[in-house]
Amino acid sequence: MNGRELSPALVIGAGLVGASVAHALTRAGVQVHLQDKASSHAQVAASRGAGTTAAPEPSQVRLVVVAVPPASLAKVIAKALNTYPNATITDVGSVKGTVLADLRATGLDLARYVGSHPMAGSQRVGPLTATPDLFVDRTWVVTPHDTSAAHAVLDVNELAKLCGARLVSMGAAHHDEAVAQVSHLPHLVSVLVAGRLTEVPAEHLRLAGQGLRDVTRIAGSDPQLWRQIISANSAAVRQELAQLRDDLDGLLASMDAAADLTGVLQRGLDGTRALPGKHGLSAVSYAHVVVEIPDAPGALGRLFRDIEAAGVNVEDLRIEHDLEAERGWLSVQVAPDRAADLAAVLTTAGWTVRDHEPQL
Repeated sequence: MNGRELSPALVIGAGLVGASVAHALTRAGVQVHLQDKASSHAQVAASRGAGTTAAPEPSQVRLVVVAVPPASLAKVIAKALNTYPNATITDVGSVKGTVLADLRATGLDLARYVGSHPMAGSQRVGPLTATPDLFVDRTWVVTPHDTSAAHAVLDVNELAKLCGARLVSMGAAHHDEAVAQVSHLPHLVSVLVAGRLTEVPAEHLRLAGQGLRDVTRIAGSDPQLWRQIISANSAAVRQELAQLRDDLDGLLASMDAAADLTGVLQRGLDGTRALPGKHGLSAVSYAHVVVEIPDAPGALGRLFRDIEAAGVNVEDLRIEHDLEAERGWLSVQVAPDRAADLAAVLTTAGWTVRDHEPQL
């Protein structure tokens, strides 16, 4: 894929996402210029091969990618529209409707603006964490509006493709509803569960296993950034929270009715099965082969070699650590008809295989 038609490009914001975009475009042959409110971020990204901090000639810039915090998006996009008269302008913010409304309020011609949102990121921040592979095989949503120019839409589509992403197109309001459901609500639920832990006695926390860590992991993200995201998408998020509140009321009411409680739990199970599985296919129930591993150098590598020798395809895996002993468990997900074969091979190789995951 040739990105010469998007060259030169300007990336405004050299954090994880912005610097990763710059790295990906540079790798694709695009001449990339970098700007950041913190000049040191742009300098670090440039030193790692993401582009140059030299100021571009405004009339020559072909593409501007705005990767700044949500509260600053509309202002920076508006400035870019005025400063770079021949450039397609896009942003990589996680909320689209509020930004578009704020831009329309300026009275600017928005033909060259097309919003977008790569569904990739990390709890890590800063240009040192950036990688050109951040978006490979990840979804990149492009959100054209009613006055977007056709050439601008094509430019942003090309940006997503050059970054290795899977392209999805939808309207701004549709996008914001979707991310409220699959990203913003789960984040807030994680935050609420994690917040409860501040009132849990330390001796109780020692009973926590991987399940609690799974639920609360995303609560460890930057509160200031997420305040901006939730505020920008407050209408859609508020609707999801109201529905969740109704679900919680229903759960409380079902606590003393076995059939009703079973129904609530079954609905949760059905929800997990509604999520797409590998390669976008229907979710599959895999068997779990749980292997005890010592917390020692080389143990995990030796176990992986023995798994490879079994000739069984690993669909997924996770590690859980013992809070007391120097050991852990690797839960290997495989096709149900291969679980017995894998367990037999690993047992013969000297590993302790369990028929269930430990409940710590």
